[in-house]
Amino acid sequence: MAPRLQEQYLNVIRPALSKELGIANPMAIPRLTKIVVNMGVGEAVQDKKHLEIAVDAMADITGQRPVITLARHSIAGFKLREGMAIGCKVTLRKHRMYEFLDRLVTIALPRVRDFRGISRTAFDGHGNYSLGLAEHLVFPELNPDKYTRQQGMNITICTTAAVNEHAFKLLEMFGLPFRAARKPKSGAA
Repeated sequence: MAPRLQEQYLNVIRPALSKELGIANPMAIPRLTKIVVNMGVGEAVQDKKHLEIAVDAMADITGQRPVITLARHSIAGFKLREGMAIGCKVTLRKHRMYEFLDRLVTIALPRVRDFRGISRTAFDGHGNYSLGLAEHLVFPELNPDKYTRQQGMNITICTTAAVNEHAFKLLEMFGLPFRAARKPKSGAA
């Protein structure tokens, strides 16, 4: 069975985007291609156990075994050598991507403390959106007794949109809670 958000995209979002953006070709309508979840674990330089815990947490969150990322450069100030394991990442596609996005929007983001919405300006100019979470325990899959150390993560949502405005419309229709647009200040000249 197809994930809920994938069916919503095919039946509701894609026709609405086609009409709103004036795109007749169904293959030219913006869509999600992948979601990349990344955890940088700087403490792994001193203790490898921190990286193992981050790998387990990411596997629990995404349902997929992460890849260990290695340092590209040596930095003496951080006691870092080229080739040392310093993080992990997962690339989600198809069903897992839609399932993760659904859990992110409906469960994880509302659990973030003092949450007022995600930034409207975190696009890269090519239709991709990045956001950071300061704490990975907002995902209910993680047991707070097992994962006691606070760990952040970066999430990048890649789309086929050529411009940021099209990607914004797509992600807004998927239900990402963007902050309200700022109103221009009036009066003072």
